Amino acid sequence: MNSQHIIFPKISIVTPSYNQGEFLEDTILSVLGQNYPNLEYIIIDGGSTDNSVEIIKKYEDSLTYWVSEKDNGQSEAINKGFSIATGDILCWLNSDDMYMPNIFNYVVSNLNPKELKICMGQCIHINLTDTQLDAWGSDILSNKNTDLSMFDYVIQPSTFWTRLVWEEVGKLNVNQHFGFDWEWFLRAKEMNIEFLLLNKPLSIYRIHKNHKTGVSGDKRQIELLNIFKVYNPTIAVLFEALCKETITKRQLSYRIVKKFLKWIKRDYSYGSILKFLKKENYNNFSKDNINAIYENYFLR
Repeated sequence: MNSQHIIFPKISIVTPSYNQGEFLEDTILSVLGQNYPNLEYIIIDGGSTDNSVEIIKKYEDSLTYWVSEKDNGQSEAINKGFSIATGDILCWLNSDDMYMPNIFNYVVSNLNPKELKICMGQCIHINLTDTQLDAWGSDILSNKNTDLSMFDYVIQPSTFWTRLVWEEVGKLNVNQHFGFDWEWFLRAKEMNIEFLLLNKPLSIYRIHKNHKTGVSGDKRQIELLNIFKVYNPTIAVLFEALCKETITKRQLSYRIVKKFLKWIKRDYSYGSILKFLKKENYNNFSKDNINAIYENYFLR
C-alpha cells in the first residue's frame, strides 16, 4: 500500500452548486488551497446558466470529477457526488461557503477512518451587503448537552465524518430541500454515532440576499415541521403553533401586556407574553422553550 495513503487518509469533498458563479471560485480555491496530498474533489452542478461552468473548467485539472446537468435539488446532487467518492473521510461544501486555511490536516488528526464518528468544529459567519460586512463566530462547544431534535446546532460546512458513518446512516433524503442535513444528523444521533465537538473554526458560512434559508419562506417551515413530527413530536406541536401565530411585537395587545408584565416585574419575553395572551395554545410549554424555538427558527 502507498505510504502516502497511510499517513494521509483520503478526504472526499463534494460541492453541489447551481448558479452560484458569484461565490463558486472562492469555494473551489478554499478546497484546493488546503494543499492536502490525498484529496478527492467532486463538483456536481445542477445545470447552471451563469458563469459557473466556466469557473469549474478553469480548475478541472485539479478536480477528480465534475458534471453540469439538471438534477432534483441539492440533496440529490450531494448523494450523486458521494456515490462517486472513494474517500475515507467525507464532507460536502456548498458553493457559497469556504474552508478556513489548513484545516484538513487538523481534521484527520481528530478523525480515525476506522471509527463511526462525526466531528464538527466552529464556524465564522459573514454577511456581506453593498454597504457593510457583518461577521460573527459560533459556540459549538456550548451544545455538548443540547437535544439535537430540538435545536439544529450542527454547522454543516464545519462537519466531517468517516465513510463508515455514511454507509451506516445512509443517503440524504432527496425529498427534503431545506432540512436534509439536520435530518441526516438526527438519524446519525439515533444510531448512537459519536459526535466530536472541536474548538477550532473550520469554515466560513456566507449569508447573502439569495441564501436559500433566507428566501425559502413557508416551504422551509413545512419541511422542518415534518422533521419535528418524526424526531420530536412534542416540539412539533409548539413549532406548528408558532407557524400559525398571529401575535406580533407590533400589535397593541402585545405592547400592552409587555408593559404590564414589566410593571409588575415579571418576565416579559415573547414566550411569556404568548403564554399570557394565548394560554390555551402554550400552557404546556415553558417560556424558555417558546423563546428558544422562536429565536432559532423564526428570527433567522
